[in-house]
Amino acid sequence: MVPVWRRVRGWPGGAGARILVGWILLCGAALASAGGSAEGTVIDVRTDPEGGVRAHAVLQLSASVGAVQQVLTDYANWPRLFETKMRVTKVERMEDRTVTEVYIAHPIMPGERRLLGENRTLPGGGLSTKLIGGDFRRYERTWHLSADRNGRTHAEFDLLVEVETLAPDWLVAMEVKRELDAHFKILQATLAAGPAR
Repeated sequence: MVPVWRRVRGWPGGAGARILVGWILLCGAALASAGGSAEGTVIDVRTDPEGGVRAHAVLQLSASVGAVQQVLTDYANWPRLFETKMRVTKVERMEDRTVTEVYIAHPIMPGERRLLGENRTLPGGGLSTKLIGGDFRRYERTWHLSADRNGRTHAEFDLLVEVETLAPDWLVAMEVKRELDAHFKILQATLAAGPAR
């Protein structure tokens, strides 16, 4: 039987095409098994005309702004907040910023991708992360935090990410939405568990 990547006109052969087909199948399975977003969470993910993916989310977090800020800036423990396999190899704290080096392993990309980021806390609550080196083409992530009437946190999240991959941006967008939903659920559970997480 001829493999699907050799039967579809215009698709390249070889390992790259096999990775792409495997990723498409993985995305289909992930979407079929994914539940809805966490309560009070709205996630919008779209492809960016210049390449990559943009995401915007609004969350209601059941903890104070200070508690959320503490979890978001606990850089060494970032891998605990994600389903995607990652490791933090550098946390360099400076007076006005923190530089982090993270290696991310994902099924859609062979090996690991290095993300060297500059992290700055925002006045009033929040965190901004910008790409300063590594294997990503573009990466910007921002958390804006504010207290609601009950002392909990209203959070707005923005992400722009572009990485070298054979997968089309619309498929990357589907996977990013699934991963963000899992990330926000883990964040909620971490906050609910309290400081001893």
